[in-house]
Amino acid sequence: MSDASDTNATIADVLTLLLINQHAIAAGLEEVALWIEARGSVDTYDNIVTTLETLDLNADAIKTGIQKLSR
Repeated sequence: MSDASDTNATIADVLTLLLINQHAIAAGLEEVALWIEARGSVDTYDNIVTTLETLDLNADAIKTGIQKLSR
């Protein structure tokens, strides 16, 4: 394996771990959002849902980058 391939594999591995962390954070935020909504704070719930949508959008871009680095 060349140095560039090793570097790309390392970057892909690190990005994969960050993506896993991002999914875990999103899951935690979703739990908090549902708890907040159940207590009547709909505006805060909506704000969190918007943030989760951004995390999902960015996760797709990260996944695509990982796939390109892994080739």
